[in-house]
Amino acid sequence: MPGNPSGEIGDNLIEVTGIVLSSTPVGEYDKRVEILTKERGKLHAFAKGARKPNSPLIGGIRPFCFGVFTLYEGKSSYTVKQLSISNFFEEITSRVEYVYLGYYFLEFAAYYSREYGDEYATLKLLYQTLRALSKDSLDNRLVRLIYELRMMAMNGDLDAGCFQSLSKTGAYAADFIIHTPVERLFTFALSEEVFTELSEAAEKNKIQYINKTFKSEEVLNSINIIFS
Repeated sequence: MPGNPSGEIGDNLIEVTGIVLSSTPVGEYDKRVEILTKERGKLHAFAKGARKPNSPLIGGIRPFCFGVFTLYEGKSSYTVKQLSISNFFEEITSRVEYVYLGYYFLEFAAYYSREYGDEYATLKLLYQTLRALSKDSLDNRLVRLIYELRMMAMNGDLDAGCFQSLSKTGAYAADFIIHTPVERLFTFALSEEVFTELSEAAEKNKIQYINKTFKSEEVLNSINIIFS
């Protein structure tokens, strides 16, 4: 991922590499976006005129867009001046069975990430997870399990007691998810039995540490989509 540690390029301009987590209309033509960046963690910025049909920002100021964003750094806010999107994740946004789970991944990342924090690992995990989600060859239920468990582990939200009853295979899978390099995370499969026991353990852990109801998860539950 390109970019310097601070993102500064002069004249109150910064250049950051990141992915749009959310986008909200503001006024008649503007948008407010939340971007997870390599250089400055999670940040919020205004995209003036981004809702106008001829705006150069219109295509890249929406969730899932990954690329380089040039921002003006004001006293109390950022403003998007330019962008160069390298991945729109159209494989996800064009398919209903993928997009709601994708939104959940974005919301989960937003929950854990912090402004001005070192969120490189979070950004990398999110990017690799979205890539995995877009592949038909992978079980999306397993993609979700891996993402949740690794994200909680990265943030110190793990209770060993939730996993103590795992079988030997389940314990090995949990250890692999927690410690293996992100690039190798989505390279294995689990039997239905092992998936079930590990999924139940991860859910217990999630309930213990995450005191939040995600809107995207409510949608997933309400439409009762079965990912396979």
